[in-house]
Amino acid sequence: MIEKGIGTIYFCSTPIGNLEDITLRVLRILQQVDLIAAEDTRHTIKLLNHFDIKTPLTSYHQHNEKSKGEQLIQKAKEGKNIAVVSDAGMPGISDPGEQLIQKCIRESIPFTLLPGANAALTALVLSGLSTRAFVFEGFLSRDKKERNLQFQRIQKETRTILFYESPNRIVSTLKEIKKHLGQRQVAIARELTKQYEEIWRGTIENAIEEFTVRTPKGEFVLVIEGLSLEQIKKEQRKQWESWTIQEHLNYYICQGDSKKEAMKKVAKDRGISKREVYQYTIDS
Repeated sequence: MIEKGIGTIYFCSTPIGNLEDITLRVLRILQQVDLIAAEDTRHTIKLLNHFDIKTPLTSYHQHNEKSKGEQLIQKAKEGKNIAVVSDAGMPGISDPGEQLIQKCIRESIPFTLLPGANAALTALVLSGLSTRAFVFEGFLSRDKKERNLQFQRIQKETRTILFYESPNRIVSTLKEIKKHLGQRQVAIARELTKQYEEIWRGTIENAIEEFTVRTPKGEFVLVIEGLSLEQIKKEQRKQWESWTIQEHLNYYICQGDSKKEAMKKVAKDRGISKREVYQYTIDS
């Protein structure tokens, strides 16, 4: 049973499609708390009805996060235990739960996360792309300038990249990805854990063709391969191929390398001996 005293806020993960993915712990907490704060009460009531949970509901979403967040904190101070749920998946990721967690920390309110289904991680594993290291970008900004800055930031990203996207913007986003990141392997996940779950795999160019001719449905997770070390070396090679050896040396020296270290790196880049680099500096 939940202890009484100062209240605890429980961030509860809910199914991203298949209702069987809810955990026994989440069901117990949803039944025992005093209040459930939901991103969309109309959506959450269906979940609660399915499991015959009668706990009172209140809304907590991006349009009321400041005022309602303060109310939830106050209720916790009064000893109320509260569960926070998003429409689907883990609260605190691309939703107002993140701001409420920060409030809990500032106000010293006890809180915890009840783990469960997550669309991004599910798509990553199913993609077949590298899971060794990855970066999650959430939804791309609607602001064009900020969106371009996001793409600039990840152009040289070597980790696998994950985005969320809506069906009406999937094709335009894929075109932007191709423009900024070039040709990459991509996996596109939709309807995860549901009857018509789909993981489409191929190149970005093929993805654009595929989703242009069909009517996209469902929420999408885009998983994009990072830039390979071979591609990075190729781009670096393009950069210095137009330089003289002295310009190449200056590049490393400006980065803080000693002349000796710079000569060693230039020789390695160009596939020549350090003696040849040294001879060049004498002759010039």
